[in-house]
Amino acid sequence: MEQYLVEIFLPEFTEEFFELVPAQREYIDKCLSKGLISSYSLSADRSKLWVVFTTASEAEMSRTLNRFPIIKWITYKVYPLMFHNSKEMLMPAISLN
Repeated sequence: MEQYLVEIFLPEFTEEFFELVPAQREYIDKCLSKGLISSYSLSADRSKLWVVFTTASEAEMSRTLNRFPIIKWITYKVYPLMFHNSKEMLMPAISLN
């Protein structure tokens, strides 16, 4: 699996853009549950998002990114990562079975 940090530059929040937020959040939640995205962060001033993708290829990452409901409103820069560590990656998921 490959990992990419995508820095997303957001436009000013207009009513039209704001209406896309629920669909964006729903799509991100699906990607998180599938493991395509491992982290998703919004800057305090709402000007940037940082997304860490874990995908089989850069092409899969691009396909996932291009399905973002907000894609027409944003610009972005992709950074291939050597690795991305987080606390969640150190702790195995607890199974109630």
